Parts: sequence; structure tokens; C-alpha cells
Amino acid sequence: MSTDTRPAAPSASPKTGNAPSASGFTPDSDVHILDRIAVLYRYRRIAIAVFVLTSAAMMIQGYSTVQYYRAQGQLLIENERTTAVPGLAGQNADFYEDPEPYFQTQYKILRGRDLTRRVVARIKLNQVPEFNGTAKPPSTPFTLLTDLRTRLVSLVSGKAQTPEGPRVEQTPDESALVGAFISRVNVDPVRGSRLVLVSFDAIDPTVATTATNGLMDEYVDQNLDVKLQSSQNMLDWLDKELANQQKKVEESERALAEYRDKQNALSLDDKQNIVLSRLNTLNDAVTKARMDRVQKETQYVLIKPLLRGGVAVPVSPDVLPIVVQTGQMQHLKTRLAELQQQKVQLSARYGEKHPAMINVNAQMADNQRQLDLETSKALWSIKNDYDTAVLNERTLAQNLEAAKEDAQDLSRKSVGYNVMEREAKSNRQVYESLLQREKELRVSNNSRANNVRIVDRAEVPKSPLAPTGRRTWFTSLAIGLVVAIAVAFGLDYMNDTIKTPEDVARRLKLPFLGLVPSVRGDKHPVLASSHVPHDFGEAFRSLRTSLISKFPDSGTKLLTVTSAQPLEGKTTTACNIAMALAYGGSRVLLIDADMRRPGLHRPLRLTNERGLSQVLIGQARVRDVIQRTVDPNLLAITAGSTPPNPSELLASERMKTLISNLSHGPFDWIIIDTPPVLAVTDAVILAPLVSGVTFVVGAEMTRRRLAERALETIMAAPPKSAVVVLNKVDFARNKYYYSRYYGHQYKNYYAEAAV
Repeated sequence: MSTDTRPAAPSASPKTGNAPSASGFTPDSDVHILDRIAVLYRYRRIAIAVFVLTSAAMMIQGYSTVQYYRAQGQLLIENERTTAVPGLAGQNADFYEDPEPYFQTQYKILRGRDLTRRVVARIKLNQVPEFNGTAKPPSTPFTLLTDLRTRLVSLVSGKAQTPEGPRVEQTPDESALVGAFISRVNVDPVRGSRLVLVSFDAIDPTVATTATNGLMDEYVDQNLDVKLQSSQNMLDWLDKELANQQKKVEESERALAEYRDKQNALSLDDKQNIVLSRLNTLNDAVTKARMDRVQKETQYVLIKPLLRGGVAVPVSPDVLPIVVQTGQMQHLKTRLAELQQQKVQLSARYGEKHPAMINVNAQMADNQRQLDLETSKALWSIKNDYDTAVLNERTLAQNLEAAKEDAQDLSRKSVGYNVMEREAKSNRQVYESLLQREKELRVSNNSRANNVRIVDRAEVPKSPLAPTGRRTWFTSLAIGLVVAIAVAFGLDYMNDTIKTPEDVARRLKLPFLGLVPSVRGDKHPVLASSHVPHDFGEAFRSLRTSLISKFPDSGTKLLTVTSAQPLEGKTTTACNIAMALAYGGSRVLLIDADMRRPGLHRPLRLTNERGLSQVLIGQARVRDVIQRTVDPNLLAITAGSTPPNPSELLASERMKTLISNLSHGPFDWIIIDTPPVLAVTDAVILAPLVSGVTFVVGAEMTRRRLAERALETIMAAPPKSAVVVLNKVDFARNKYYYSRYYGHQYKNYYAEAAV
């Protein structure tokens, strides 16, 4: 019996976050360099093979590859505004607003076939062995072996073999030369500037330099030729257009002069100015007269009721409108009021016959006659003013109509003259514009200004593009190492299986009960066998300790053992857990509930003639199917013959009664082996009836999504508790991880001590 004192796993809800491990210690989630080394160690064979193959391929490629030299020059390409003559900017307004298409066009021209054809002829590319097919083929490992064999044969025979001259092939045509040249040209604009890097790749550095300089020279010359040719074409067109336009100017001016003579156009001009001036004056006068008439008419309307039959009606001055009352009338009204007041005062003292009263009455009568006379004058003055305004407006309106008729008549007479005059002016303006453009183009053409120039000419390169010699070896080894590491980590990334206890806690989010190492060469390793490794037995003793700690209560504890898919070792795990508990002194009953593919009887070497299926269908009693095993504390019930409806039997009342009776029996533990969850639902049926579910996961066998799907299915039951056992762990493949977190390298120390 083992004296393992490993602490038990704390109970945790299966639906909580990252559950701690069975030892109560959660591994550090930070990635350590040893974890990366563990990945490389796991895929070491593949990584070494990739490293060797990649490095060898790169070395052979670097050794046999033809070395190219790159010559590079620099051009400055400015927009055409820098060389444009003032006054010509309008014709290229669109270009100046968005010059980017212009530069993209120039980059294409640098790699164009027309320019390349001229460069090929300029540098005589058809005489270069690299391009005419007469160059010596590059050296390869095979050619080196051939040369070595030739030298050995010549040394043995004593005769020096005369090397054959280079094989002369047919000179390629111009189209092929142009295509080969363009494939070697590189045009790279410098970001943020108008500089352009032009380079050419060739085996011969001198050829690369000559080709680069020839390309830049030819491009600069072609750009200038195009500008000059374009200017010359424009000048030729302008010369023809100027001659035609000059004829039009002469004809239009001659026709205008003849019209002036016939129609007396000069007097028409003067008369038109006079008529227009008189028309404007009359128009202003009519407007002013109309406004004056409206004003007079307003006053006349107010006093019109006071004029009857051409005679002014005598009225009191108080009822007259304010516009009629003059200063003299106001004075008379005031004088009349004073006389009336004086009469009132005298009447209080004297009678009507008194001379003072007679004098006052005479003054009042005279003052009234003067007031009536002034009123009549004011009324007739307003009427006369209105009549005068009406007559003045009518006269001016008649004069305005006459002036309009004169203007219309004059306008009809001058229509032809104006048309001919405008035509003559238009022809003159076009002629002057063309003449100005022609002068500007001649100035620009004579200046031979070019917006493209060479900044740096290409120099002969000193070293090839690709590394050679020792640099090739170092580069090949570095690339091989990078590719090997990338392949190892890529394979590890694509491997989404459950591999370590940390994956169980982080991915499945269930308490981790323990792990079981893999045993090579034994399909069903059990603790009763004498040749199982020591660490295999210690693993199940640790599981036993964890189970006892997890279920400390007295009474019978029922556990089901299941997995996500077949071949994960759930049956072997159930047998060994039962044996470990039995070796610890507990009375254990092991039941095989996988009635579709029973397998519990094989590792225990029992018969499977009768078993659980016969009990559930009523053909046998429990005492008849219980079998003894190698340990007296361990009893087993095999599955028996396969029934047609195993799921219905496990969900029946007989199964519930059987579990209830066994839980009150003499057993401390009842271990039930159930089918995989993703295959059938038998484990889900039994999950609510037991104390806990032990979920077996095959290390590096079960994909994470399958395990998560299986757990979702079984947790829907739901069980009272659930733990995970990581089975078939390969310590050799995960050596660094388990030595770092779980110290499994020390188990060999105790295994040697036990021997």
C-alpha cells in the first residue's frame, strides 16, 4: 500500500472559471522559455529534418545561382511647369492641379518597349554574350563534377583535353532582346521627392552600368525630342492658322469699311449717342413730371369739393386742408379772432350804435373779405398747379415716345454695322492671341529647356546582389533555423488536442484529478500486472488519494467513468482506479455498463457470459453475476451479452433500484464504466444517479472542441460533481513541462529505490 501524501484536489463547481489542479496548485499561465523549448523538443525530429533540408537547399541554390550585379543611377523628373513659358500655363491647368498621373506615365515610359528598343540599339545589346545566347552556362554541382572528372581523366591519360569553345547560338531577335532588357530594369521613385532610382541587373557589372547610363541618357534625349517635336508641330499648326486668320481679319475689316461708306456709319454713331442721351434725359423728366403730377393731384383731390362750377365756395378757413392754409391766411385768422374778442369786450360797455362798436364791425367785415379772397386764391392756385403738372407730364410723355421711335429706327439701321464690327473685333482678337502663342512657343523651343535631368550617373558595382561565400553559408543556416522553428511552432499551433493539465484547467474548466502516464507495448496495463512501470502505479495511487479527499463522507460512493470518444483508456482507467482503492483497503464493486462494446472483462481476465444486461432484463440476480478478481476487496459485474436496447435498460427503474440497493450494500466504492459520451448517451443517463463523474481525456488524442462538446452534453444531466483524468501522457514528449510543474523526473529516483 502506498503512503502517498499528495494533497487532495479541492472541490470546485464544474461551471466556474479556471479550476485549480488536484494538488491545489495552479501552474503559472505566463509563457516561459522552457515552454518554448518543450515545443521544439516535442517536434525535434521534424524540426531537424526541415533545418537540414532547408539549409542544404539554400546552400545549393546560393552556390549554383548566377550572381547578378546591379548598377543604379538617379533621375530628377519635375513637372512641366518648371519649363513652361509664362502665359502657357492655362493649357495644362488640369496637369498642374493633379501631376501624379504625369509621373506614373513617366515611370511606365522608362520601362516601355519603344524607349528600350532605342537603348538596345544604342548600347549594342545584341553583341553582349549574356543576351545573345553565347554566354557560358552557370556552374552547378553537376557541372563541377563533370569538370572534375575531365581533369582526372586528363591527368591519368597524360593528355590535356582541349576545352571546347563556347557554343554559338542564334542571335535572338530584337523583340526578345527588348523583353530581356525590360525584365532587368527597375524603376523606384523616392518617396517624398521627384527623384527616381533607375537600376539594371546583369551578370557583368560593366554591362549593368552601361545599360543603366544608356537608359537614362536615352530617356532624357527622348523627353527633350518629344517636347521639341510637340512644340514644332504646334508651331506648324499656328503658322497655318495665323495665315487663315489674317485673311479673315482683312476681309472683315474691308467689309466694315465698305458698310461705313454706304450707310454713313460714322454719323450714325454720333446720332446714336445723341438720341440715347436725349432718350435718357426725357425718361428722367417724364418720371419726375409723373411724380410731381401725383403730388399735385393729391392736393387737388382734397380741395376739389370746394370748387363748384368754376367758383370757389366761401367756407370757414378752419375747414380748409392744411396744404391750403398759407401764412397770410393764418395772419388774417388771427386778426379776426382778436377783433371778435375786442367786440365782446366793447359790447359789455356799449351798445350796437356806439361808434366803437361800428368801427369794430367794419374792421371785422373787411378782414373777412380779405380772408375769403385769400382762400379763393389758394384754391385756384392748387387747381392751376395740378392742370399745369398734367399738361407738362403729357407733353414730356409725347416727346419720350418720339425719342423712342427715333432710337428704334436708329437701332434697326445700325444692326448690320454692329454685327460686322463685332466680327471684325473677334477676328482681330483671335489673330492677336495666336500670334502671341506662336511667339511664346518659339521662345520655349529655342530655350531647349528639359524637365528631366540626370542627377547621379551609374557606377560599376563592386559586389553582387546575393551574398556569396561565407555569407551564403550563414544565410542558409539562419533561414533553415527560422523555417525549422516556424514549422515546429506551426505544428504546435495547429495541434488543438488536450496535452497537459494546464489545458484541462484552462480549456475544459473542470477540476483536474490527476494524470496517468502511457505504457508502451501493453494494451490494457493494470496494477495487478508485475511489469507495469513504477510511475504508472504511483499515478493511480495519487488518483486514489485525490478521490478519498474529494469524497470524505462515510457511506458508499458511486462514480461513473467515461470519455469523449473511444480508445482514450476509460475502461483501463476504471479498472486501475478500482484496484488502487481495493489495494488501499476499501471494498470496491466494479460494474461494466458499456453493454454495446464490453471490455472490462479483458484486463481483469473474467468471463462475460452473464452480467449487468441479464440483471436488468430479469434473467439473473445480482449475486449470480458478481465475480471475484485478483484482490479479495475488488468484485466486478461484467456487461454480459449485448441487449437490443441498452439505453432503455440503463434508464429503467430496475437500474435505479439496483444502484439504490448497491449503495446501501457492503461496498465503500462502486465504479461504473460507461460508454463514450459522443457515441451514445448512456453516461448522461447515469450521471444524476451517482456521486460524481470521472471524465477521462486521452493526452494528445482528444481535440479540444470534441472534449468541450462531450462535457457540455454530460453537464446537461447535471452530475453532482465532475473531475478530469488526463490519460496516456507521454512524459518523453512533454519532458520539460512535467519536470517544471510536476517534478516527474524524481519518480525515477523512487522507482530505483524500490528496486
